[in-house]
Amino acid sequence: MALSPQQTVQHYENFPVGSILLPGRLRRPVGIIYTFARTADDFADEGDLDDATRLALLDGYRKELDTIGAGNPPTTPLFHDVADIVARHKLPLQPFYDLLDAFAQDVTNKRYANFAELMDYCRRSANPVGELLLHLYEAATPKNLAYSNAVCTSLQLINFLQDIAIDYREKNRIYLPQDEMAKYGISENHIARGQTLGMWRPFMLFQIERARKLLHAGTPLGKILPGRIALELRMIILGGETILRKLHKDSDVFNERPVLNWQDWVVMAYRAARWKHATQ
Repeated sequence: MALSPQQTVQHYENFPVGSILLPGRLRRPVGIIYTFARTADDFADEGDLDDATRLALLDGYRKELDTIGAGNPPTTPLFHDVADIVARHKLPLQPFYDLLDAFAQDVTNKRYANFAELMDYCRRSANPVGELLLHLYEAATPKNLAYSNAVCTSLQLINFLQDIAIDYREKNRIYLPQDEMAKYGISENHIARGQTLGMWRPFMLFQIERARKLLHAGTPLGKILPGRIALELRMIILGGETILRKLHKDSDVFNERPVLNWQDWVVMAYRAARWKHATQ
């Protein structure tokens, strides 16, 4: 079954974009970026398509970007909207291409030999969204982009840790460095059987701490950006930190996937409003 932008799957989101905290003028472009990313991701993940069809659908998106880049009108309503926000907000096209490359990689690559490979994937799967948002905010300086990349990569790694069981069971993917698994004596059988004995917890604590350090590296952006945009980012950062605390408390992601509940959102909102130095 093919998926179209009008047939997207409903998804649980830890860190939703386009919330009421965003300035009204940015909700439409943020929504269009989200729709582009979500539908392209669904091409790679959802339905019962074969790999060739998934890649062809992603290539169709890539050709629409080529059309925009060439200054010609695209052929679908979604890309008419993309072309409009690209022109209106002077957005670069490369982050859109990077997202498509990452989703295509999801179709063809199910394992990662080391952390460098995983970071390269995050560079294309997570960081482009932060880059596009900074361009919308007119704040895409080199320093801000570096902070944003740290936050986005960390959030991607946190999501990988949350979804270890789901990714393996439903997609046959393992977003964990294979060399680090071997170092801690973790095999695919541990994941397949949901085993948390032996070195599983030390292995997870290592992954959690690395993600936390990356998240901390990007927290200055929560003070640099102005007004409601900064508040939105603070909530996202605090959401990542909350999930990390839950993972640290209980690294058995096979029996209970850590998620944000309403109490977490209340605490996060309070801390975001009184922000001094996040994740302390």
